Amino acid sequence: MFRNNYDNDAVTFSPQGRIFQVEYASEAVKQGSVVVGIASKTHTVLVALKRNAEELSSYQKKIIGIDEHFGLALAGLASDARVLSNFMKRQALASKMTYGRPIPIERIVERIGDRAQTSTQVYTKRPYGVGLLVAGVDETGPHLFEFQPSGMTQEMVACAIGARSQMARTYLERHLDKFADSSRDELIKHGLLALKESLSQDKELTVDNASLGVTGVAKDGKRKIETFKLYDGPEIGPLLEAALETSEAAPAAEGGESMEVDT
Repeated sequence: MFRNNYDNDAVTFSPQGRIFQVEYASEAVKQGSVVVGIASKTHTVLVALKRNAEELSSYQKKIIGIDEHFGLALAGLASDARVLSNFMKRQALASKMTYGRPIPIERIVERIGDRAQTSTQVYTKRPYGVGLLVAGVDETGPHLFEFQPSGMTQEMVACAIGARSQMARTYLERHLDKFADSSRDELIKHGLLALKESLSQDKELTVDNASLGVTGVAKDGKRKIETFKLYDGPEIGPLLEAALETSEAAPAAEGGESMEVDT
């Protein structure tokens, strides 16, 4: 893509019916490091590959806890994700103060979708250059949603966005029929293995560049929602080792049906 007469703002259509500002924002998502989300009947898992600009810098934060029952993973401009995450935190707090209950996942995703879509209708604004995977549990069960810069949101069973995410999506498509009945630990393994598929050959998944967030429904006599738990640094080590051992013990001899996963 290159600069032309139709990309000065987000309200001008090209003769082909395209909005270049929205396409530029979507390209920013494709340049971000990959994030993966999976949902089962009882849990949701977010895994992310962290980047550092250079060896002397710290790794970028890729998973953000919004409320006790949900969080998000980002691919694209972290500054735009910070604006949206702060908005979501305010909405979650307002729901508790006004209605005395956690905000439903679908409702909060609709609100950020409306907010992003408004940016494509105002001359002085630009689209958010970030894609989000929002995962959590509410009264209706676990949910995973994808948010795109255009303002489009959709619920997913499994999803991957970011650079080299196609390899992760291929893994998710191969194992799609297993996710619904997977346990918490099995879902974490699938998420980490999907993330591993997206790495180039000269890179490895380590405790430094991997991040994981999980929540679900605890079955201890009551439907109690587990608090969104973020695993980072040394905390993710045992989970990563278990996933890699599984990968080595069962080398890729996998077939079966594949389904298209919209991203």
